[in-house]
Amino acid sequence: MIDFNKEANEIKDELISIRRDLHEHPEVGFEEVRTSGIIKDFLKKEGISYIELSKTGVCGIITGEKDGTKKTIALRADMDALPIQDMKSCPYSSKILGKMHACGHDSHTTILLGVAKILNKHKNLFSGNIKLIFEPAEETVGGARYMIKENVLENPKVDCILGLHVDENVKIGNIEIKKGVVNAASNPFNITIIGQGGHGAAPHTTVDPVVVASHIVVALQSIVSREISPVNPAVITIGTIHGGTAQNIIPGEVKLSGIIRTMTKEDREFVIKRLKEIVNGIALSSRAKAEIEIEESYPCLYNDDDMVDLIRNSSGSILGVENVLEQKAPHMGVESFAYFAMEKPSAFYFLGSGNKEKKTTEPAHSDLFDIDEDCIPIGVAIQSLSAFNYLTK
Repeated sequence: MIDFNKEANEIKDELISIRRDLHEHPEVGFEEVRTSGIIKDFLKKEGISYIELSKTGVCGIITGEKDGTKKTIALRADMDALPIQDMKSCPYSSKILGKMHACGHDSHTTILLGVAKILNKHKNLFSGNIKLIFEPAEETVGGARYMIKENVLENPKVDCILGLHVDENVKIGNIEIKKGVVNAASNPFNITIIGQGGHGAAPHTTVDPVVVASHIVVALQSIVSREISPVNPAVITIGTIHGGTAQNIIPGEVKLSGIIRTMTKEDREFVIKRLKEIVNGIALSSRAKAEIEIEESYPCLYNDDDMVDLIRNSSGSILGVENVLEQKAPHMGVESFAYFAMEKPSAFYFLGSGNKEKKTTEPAHSDLFDIDEDCIPIGVAIQSLSAFNYLTK
């Protein structure tokens, strides 16, 4: 039996060096040219074939040499950084002004490279295929949906897919996972209220879009508080309000923008429907007009029961069952892995990277974010064993 934990730690220094290099040279969505090059060079060195797709995306494939199953399991890592100035003081802080790996995607890429190295070394011990999916632009447009359109889940056809995300709120040496809904769906929206402008001293001659917009902001909150089940998390946030040029002028229009986050397909459809009805209703009753744009963005991320059991059993062997924790509630953040989860049975879990002594508990998407690099071989071992178990048991 392969000791994946031992083998992952044997290449720990190599992987940390890769992660730090990626951290020093962050690239944002669909600009990951250097990162993609590092991935391709690594795969070439290991004798792993790959294809390029979705501009900067890469998909490697390892084909087992043993007779048996023809199943294919995919493992996914995201690659992109964020437009944030790195304020950490450490030897590997970002060298690129205004860009930073503030969400751990450098470590996700590194972990998948480690998995590739180990599983390719042992391909004589399993049958079937392992696809290594390196996804660009997770933070922006969701590179997963572009990769799916370009048939990353075909030839050979993927049967299931696994993903992970480092988490500063989970202690190093633990993971968190749950069945069912893991992350929220997202629907950004824009609303334009069109009224009739005029003098601030003569509001009766106008249709004041500022007042209409104010009523809408308040009314939308009643959807969550009074129309969604209290046990189902949901959020409607108005993030911007723009209108007017002077204190004594009633503007002709006001623009609002915001975000909807929901946890079920049914709630998502209902909130979108009610937002349109409320906005149009208030505008109509106020003699104004409304223009509404709602983006169909990231879907809910659902974990498959059997795939969760696969991760739990494999990670229990690596960490001990007492360190495989239940994720208590879904995250309101979004995750483009959800596009893959809509297509195939999947499991997505959170790899502990938090360590107060090493100062790796700063929140993701902050300018001080960092990880405890001891999580890298842990992630490699769990992903490797999970894929191996799927193809051999």
